[in-house]
Amino acid sequence: MTKDMTTGSIPPLLVNFTIPLVLGNLFQLTYNAVDSIIVGKFVGEDALAAVGTSNPLMTLAILFINGMCLGAGILVSTAFGAGDNKLVERQVSTTAIAGTIFSLAFSLACILLANPLLRLLQVPEEILPIAVNYLRIVFAGLIFTFFYNFLAATMRALGDSKSALYFLMVSSVLNIGGDLFFVEVLNWGSEGCALSTVLSEALCCVLCLIYIRFKIPVLQLGRRWLIFDSSLLKKTVSYGWTSAMQQATVQLGKIAVQAIVNTMGVNAMAAFAASSRIDDFAYTPQQNIGHATTTLMAQNRGAGKKDRVRAGFFCGLKIEAIYAVCIAVLCFFGAEPIIRLFVDDPGVVELGVRFLRLVSLFYLMPALTNGIQGGFRGLGDLKITLNSSMLNMAGRVAAAAVFVLVLKMDIEALPYSYAVGWVLMLVYEAPALVRCLKDGTL
Repeated sequence: MTKDMTTGSIPPLLVNFTIPLVLGNLFQLTYNAVDSIIVGKFVGEDALAAVGTSNPLMTLAILFINGMCLGAGILVSTAFGAGDNKLVERQVSTTAIAGTIFSLAFSLACILLANPLLRLLQVPEEILPIAVNYLRIVFAGLIFTFFYNFLAATMRALGDSKSALYFLMVSSVLNIGGDLFFVEVLNWGSEGCALSTVLSEALCCVLCLIYIRFKIPVLQLGRRWLIFDSSLLKKTVSYGWTSAMQQATVQLGKIAVQAIVNTMGVNAMAAFAASSRIDDFAYTPQQNIGHATTTLMAQNRGAGKKDRVRAGFFCGLKIEAIYAVCIAVLCFFGAEPIIRLFVDDPGVVELGVRFLRLVSLFYLMPALTNGIQGGFRGLGDLKITLNSSMLNMAGRVAAAAVFVLVLKMDIEALPYSYAVGWVLMLVYEAPALVRCLKDGTL
């Protein structure tokens, strides 16, 4: 069930690899909305507020772990493309052991720090105990979060993006069923919701291991799962840490922008919340195209096929551009009916439409930045992606602060601040890309 991406026509390979990634992320976004509906409907507003205020910290932890797995996956892709199955095995087992130790330590730290972290976010005292209990249960299950993301990233690195989608779908369905059982039947409140999340991820890990046992021979390691190659650890940590920091930087930037939005009034907050969900649906496929480009390039780099590495990069950029134009047209002309799916208040709808139409005009820029980042990841240069992401978020937050707090601009301040961040990314990435093209690296 692996896929060798070092042969065959590149466009179909990229498209077929990207589609399951897009579906998986859209499925996850939809599940998150359903999860909130269940808590709000069957538990109450306090529990919903507690879960909502816990989400930034939970998301930050998950994205950090996911980033580590993504970085390690690049090394697996390169080894697989080179046809070195022994190196694939050692890379996988080393990452599994190191990731397990890190996840357990990270989990313990998060459990101990849940209360002070939530207080730092100014969580109201009346919902603080609910939020702390919810967060501690979720953090206790971070080991399962790591293993699912690790196994999914490994399968994608081997060219199999469909299996991870199937397991994500199974996990989400189990999670929704568990929510209804623990919350509505047993009346365990938000703690039941958190427990359902942990149990569904644990079962998903078991299903992944069973699937690997019968369908992916290269990962049927047996006792070789216990092999730890210290010579691979430094590079694994370097790739994983850089990728994790990139993911964490993006999330921290979003939290900072949200804090600025909170000063603009309830209508602006509601419009931003609705528009941001739509923006996530529009933006996520751009990231997925970049990840598909990374896998294809990494496999071909391992195989020493420089022509396909270059061709894969430019093909990814073309797909990014085509998608960006299509989604921009849809969001610009369909802004009002799309916003009305979330809210009915005329004032909020009007602000949301203005936000969505303006930000859609800039969608070509994140398409280019995602394509370029996918290329640099495929080349194994994760520092470029980290630095450009940090510039993006720093520029976005600074611009939002100036536009909103100093110039007192309305909702348009936020799309313009996004554009500032994307421009800074391109200004940083473009010279690095030109150098790679000139020196033959790409």
